Amino acid sequence: MSTLEIRDLHVSVETKEGPKPILRGVDLTIDSGRTHAIMGPNGSGKSTLAYSLAGHPKYQVTSGSVSLDGADVLAMSVDERARAGMFLAMQYPVEVPGVSVSNFLRTAKTAIDGEAPALRTWIKDVKVAMEGLRMDSSFAERSVNEGFSGGEKKRHEILQMELLKPKMAILDETDSGLDVDALRIVSEGVNRVRSTGDVGVLLITHYTRILRYITPDFVHVFVDGRIAEEGGPELADRLESEGYDRYLTGATA
Repeated sequence: MSTLEIRDLHVSVETKEGPKPILRGVDLTIDSGRTHAIMGPNGSGKSTLAYSLAGHPKYQVTSGSVSLDGADVLAMSVDERARAGMFLAMQYPVEVPGVSVSNFLRTAKTAIDGEAPALRTWIKDVKVAMEGLRMDSSFAERSVNEGFSGGEKKRHEILQMELLKPKMAILDETDSGLDVDALRIVSEGVNRVRSTGDVGVLLITHYTRILRYITPDFVHVFVDGRIAEEGGPELADRLESEGYDRYLTGATA
């Protein structure tokens, strides 16, 4: 079992007016086999949390700690975090012209494991994962995310997660831009990975629709850079009917 521990995390971002605090003391523990959903209004700091955990240089951790199985995540470079078992499915995946999906995936797997996967086994694993995500075999020869639809980009993110087998997967608004069919296919992929019990999932979303397919163990309401309330799946149902207004009353800018 792996454990990601976030303690009193404070993060700022540089603006023209100087550093602006975004996260204001986040405490969260995620264990393998558990799914935590973070929900909240726009601008509450959800994506800042995701990118801070992944090591994006735009975000400056001013205090607090993050550890994965006792190792200091904040002391690691981005690639070291990936090799340690951290994975980020981005809300807006970037295009990488000239690099095929097949080469990208095998290079990433090799970098994380420290050795190239056996070719015959790897080809089989990629084929099975792509079939599960309803991806045509020709997809593997396309340039990474170049000309991809929103659904194709998100399926590619989940394909990476299935093949790279991280300890902790951070899914930043994976449901954004997906139609109903794509949402179901992506959710099925996440559930396949979850069913192994080997990965902890931090699922960031505005809406409850993805939680109809991926049932979280815990729901955290994120407001003004901190967790305002925590509960089980029933909390998401309440948010759908009541919204975030009661949390925003009195929230500071």
